[in-house]
Amino acid sequence: MLEEEDRPQPKLDRDAGEGMTVTVGRIRPESVLDIKFMVLSHNTIRGAAGAAILNAELLKHQGYL
Repeated sequence: MLEEEDRPQPKLDRDAGEGMTVTVGRIRPESVLDIKFMVLSHNTIRGAAGAAILNAELLKHQGYL
């Protein structure tokens, strides 16, 4: 979680944790849904490509590969 008022920002935070980290910031109260916040992740790395690598590592660890 980032404490700065202007974070997360794609240019500064997209590669956090080598692209596998989801960054949360700008958490604040809101009248309708109780809370608002901003979430940033690297779609390519954290998305399908990263999931495929994690699945392959899991299969290798479990002895399927």
